[in-house]
Amino acid sequence: MADTKQYIEQTQENGTVMISEDVIATIVSQAISEVDGVIGLSAKPGADIAEIIGKKNWGKGMKITISDNKLTVDCNVVIGYGQNVMTVASAAQEAVRNALDSMANVKVCAVNISVCGIVRQ
Repeated sequence: MADTKQYIEQTQENGTVMISEDVIATIVSQAISEVDGVIGLSAKPGADIAEIIGKKNWGKGMKITISDNKLTVDCNVVIGYGQNVMTVASAAQEAVRNALDSMANVKVCAVNISVCGIVRQ
């Protein structure tokens, strides 16, 4: 595979299954969007530059890191005004971890949530 995408590899009885970072990002994005209190993901400043140098998910408010078949997810979220920040962040971590486990059978080393903003609804 000549592209620069990262993959999680899972050896199966009949061969290997490779799950792209794009698939992981889609699962993470959907899981985050379903958490009560989360308004959405927030792109960091300089996201366009990050995308140019190959960190394309960072522009979507998340960074997926796969190293030695281990997965770390960093998410920048915006929450609704009046929400308990720690409760919402913990729920987001749990949602991401559960979604990746149930949909892709991927164990996550860390889910790091950065609350980058609060918005009145």
